[in-house]
Amino acid sequence: MCDFHMEEIKSVSYEKAELKKGYTDQSLRINLNSNDIIIHPIDEKIKQTFIGGKGYDLWLLWNSVSGKTRWNDPENAVCISSGPLGGTPGYPGGGKSIVTSISPLTGAPIDSNVGGYFGPYKKFSGFDVLRIDGKATADTVILIDGIENKIKIFKAENLPRDSYELSDQLTRHFDPEKPVNVSVVTAGPGAEHTFFGCLNFSWWDAGRKRVRYKQPAEGESERFLPISGSRPLLPGMAPFQ
Repeated sequence: MCDFHMEEIKSVSYEKAELKKGYTDQSLRINLNSNDIIIHPIDEKIKQTFIGGKGYDLWLLWNSVSGKTRWNDPENAVCISSGPLGGTPGYPGGGKSIVTSISPLTGAPIDSNVGGYFGPYKKFSGFDVLRIDGKATADTVILIDGIENKIKIFKAENLPRDSYELSDQLTRHFDPEKPVNVSVVTAGPGAEHTFFGCLNFSWWDAGRKRVRYKQPAEGESERFLPISGSRPLLPGMAPFQ
């Protein structure tokens, strides 16, 4: 087990939006160049036009990039969203979310769906869609804490390279008493060496008492997280529903 260190470099408190008919009507943007944390309301016209999920992702990506943007440019965003049924217990696919970005393989936008707990926890934390852009200069951990209603950015050192160990340690670090409250998004070491891979969205298996994974974009989205030697990692926290 690695003895990792995290230094908090930014913290923002926010008022959680009320969930109404499957929507919080808020988006969250985190820029890794400036460490800006920006919460935007989602206009009713945008909601009626794009609905959520892939629609919201593509809307945010469209507003992030230009026709000249390449996959490794700072303005290329990783967008994670779920629709109005995201997080709905008992509904097939209610745990799904969609990941969208510009592909390093084709140079075109790609999207892929994923399970795990991060999508619902993002919604329970008050956000319909998350957009991450910019380039970190060091390993970075972003915490979206829907329990304390805080968003934090940490500079990290000596993080485990193995994704399972990394997600397990971050899960236990942020909520050792109730790890089911935490879901982590990571990319493994393969992302540093290939254009083809996947992101890992974790969920806590209470029976086995360990982190397990769902994986989107069994294709291309893994490459975006570790750009320029950095690994933005996303633990999301919310009360288990």
